[in-house]
Amino acid sequence: IFLLIENIFCIFPLRKKCFAGEIVLITGSANGIGRQVALKLAPLGVTLVLWDIDDEGNKETSRLAQQNGASRVFVYHCDCSSREDVYEQADKVRKEVGDVTILINNAGIVLGKKFCELTDEDFEKTFRINFFSQVWTCKAFLPAMVACNRGHLVSTASGAGLLGLYRAADYCASNSAIIGMMEAINSELYHGGKRGIKTTIICPYFISTRLSKGFKSKKPCLFPVYDPEYAASRIVDAIKKEKFYLIMPPAVYLLVCLISFLPRKVVLFLESYVKFPASMEEAFGQK
Repeated sequence: IFLLIENIFCIFPLRKKCFAGEIVLITGSANGIGRQVALKLAPLGVTLVLWDIDDEGNKETSRLAQQNGASRVFVYHCDCSSREDVYEQADKVRKEVGDVTILINNAGIVLGKKFCELTDEDFEKTFRINFFSQVWTCKAFLPAMVACNRGHLVSTASGAGLLGLYRAADYCASNSAIIGMMEAINSELYHGGKRGIKTTIICPYFISTRLSKGFKSKKPCLFPVYDPEYAASRIVDAIKKEKFYLIMPPAVYLLVCLISFLPRKVVLFLESYVKFPASMEEAFGQK
């Protein structure tokens, strides 16, 4: 109900955030959504801080961002699955650039294995990159935002954090953890009087990046696989409007509502109708 009300109000024009002068840190910026978000923000007067383990891809993102109008771009090699590396690079950013005012957590992986195929190491790897990396970055940069009651936390989760999806037990669990953490942080900020700090949770369906490994929707009219550039434009718009949730496409809203009151067998039948398990088997299954 909250999501529906929020989106009804967003039909009407809202005051949009001004990005000029903001220091924006993006994790997973070397390709995909991270790169496209950087390019969308580049001409808006921000200072970009790019974190990734892919140094060549990150340098290319920096070059393209400068072509798009970014005047200040800082590139860092950071393994977001390593707590020590996150805190070390965060210290460097504070000393060399300044306090981050918009944190966009985007780094993530999906393995696409069935539950019994996932090793303990697989689960730990997924959680370190998808969930714990966001814990560590928020702990590194949120205190400075709290001190001045100004900032914005943006967490890229997934529609899989709201639904249980075939071949994605570790991925669904890690994204549910992200959503739960961000909900809790938002509650603490609100009740602590720190309402100048905004939070946005991004929950997309599949995006055509390296993460999806060729996933193709069997019902593209209901569940389109978005292009990274389009997804990035929606994300930047959600940050401008300071939306709490961005769930895309709209059909995901419907699924979340249906799961709330329909019998589980009916939900599984609907999954079969949209042929989601078959699509996951084709994209990730071992032939």
